[in-house]
Amino acid sequence: MENRRKQDKQEVVPIQSEGFIKGRGAQYNPVNPFLKQAYVSDHIEGLDEPWEKPGVTQFFQEHPKKIVNEVKSPDLGLSYSMNPYQGCEHGCVYCYARNTHAYWGYGAGLDFEQKIIIKENAPALLRAQLENPNWVVRPIMLAGNTDCYQPIEAKKKITRGLLEVLLQYRHPVSVITKNALILRDLDLLQELHAHQLLHVNISITTLQEELRQKLEPRTATGAKRLAVVEALTQAGLPVNVMVAPIIPGLNDHEVPAILEASAQAGALSAAYTIVRLNGAVGETFEDWIYKAFPDRATKVLDQIKACHGGNLNDSQFGRRMVGEGQWAETIKSLFKISLRKHFKDRIMPPYDFTAFTPRKGIQLSMF
Repeated sequence: MENRRKQDKQEVVPIQSEGFIKGRGAQYNPVNPFLKQAYVSDHIEGLDEPWEKPGVTQFFQEHPKKIVNEVKSPDLGLSYSMNPYQGCEHGCVYCYARNTHAYWGYGAGLDFEQKIIIKENAPALLRAQLENPNWVVRPIMLAGNTDCYQPIEAKKKITRGLLEVLLQYRHPVSVITKNALILRDLDLLQELHAHQLLHVNISITTLQEELRQKLEPRTATGAKRLAVVEALTQAGLPVNVMVAPIIPGLNDHEVPAILEASAQAGALSAAYTIVRLNGAVGETFEDWIYKAFPDRATKVLDQIKACHGGNLNDSQFGRRMVGEGQWAETIKSLFKISLRKHFKDRIMPPYDFTAFTPRKGIQLSMF
């Protein structure tokens, strides 16, 4: 796989020398189960230079054959997802998408946030899929796997290109991000909303800056995300806030404060998920929690397990997103009470599915 990728650039960032890698969520790279061989550091006596520095971000180009994927999970409420990037420099240590990086020959830990795959041809692929005569119009989630407004988007503008295509075809889209870069595309978002084609989702995990810096180090601050909600609302756009994931023992007590602040900023609705640590994400998170918060690591892990039948993970549809057991019920009740208090009579507007206009159809109708 490696020989089919073209390295685009390298960016060197400072490394913290006190054991905890500054600016990264994952603190190591789990073994990729699909690879027979892997680079390891068996001898760390300082005789050799590290073969790879944990502060270096690399970008690679990939040319997929399609960009829109059908979402078949019954508990996500989505129809399609579209991801212009694979891997995410935001570095959220809990991210479920980390497991997908193994399919590209990389690790779910540091590799996920240091080796970013860029799909430059995404807008052209989207246009081709929308021109398919068998295309069924349903909302497309942009992105749903990795953040479509992660830092490299400021340069590449692939997400903006996708929005331009969606507007051209009058196709409904739901955007989710935790980056203030979304405000760059306010002009396109307003045009999409004018045709009832847009839902915006801002993910707010915590308002504790100390926690955010370790949990999701390269994202916008909680205060900045609230400012984004307010700016989008003032621009007349419908915003849903995702309190996700809720991690017992770390941010569960923040639910009322996040919902109150989000409502004050103008959000029309809110939803939540409880963290689940499937596959290599569990290994990455366990390593991280003992390094980042050793005083409460065992407590946090035990409470997460209490939400998933004694396990860190759960893949069962219907319960995997909200958990089960006493802790999960407590979180659910806290969220519902806060939602009723701060979001009463607010609702996201419906999409207009009749607005879709294939370009080829327009051209043929002229003759």
